[in-house]
Amino acid sequence: MTKADLVDVVADEGELSKRQAGQIVDLILDEIKAALKKGDRVALTPFGSFVVRARKAREGRNPKTGERIKIAARKVPAFVAGKSLKDAVGGARRK
Repeated sequence: MTKADLVDVVADEGELSKRQAGQIVDLILDEIKAALKKGDRVALTPFGSFVVRARKAREGRNPKTGERIKIAARKVPAFVAGKSLKDAVGGARRK
């Protein structure tokens, strides 16, 4: 599913124009991005949560030359699926 597909579904289900639905989808994505930028966790119960994770600095290799390079520490966005999403996609867990 693409963003355009999502806009189409929101427009159809919400009886909105595609322009209005596009603005709503953009607003939601912008708010999620702004919250993550501040370091907040965005929980969409029971769908899942968007979080920011810190990656430590590490050493890597240039695949072309084999030369060692330093990879700086950074923050990366991540998504943690909620129980209902996990159940819908993967079924029951093994014990």
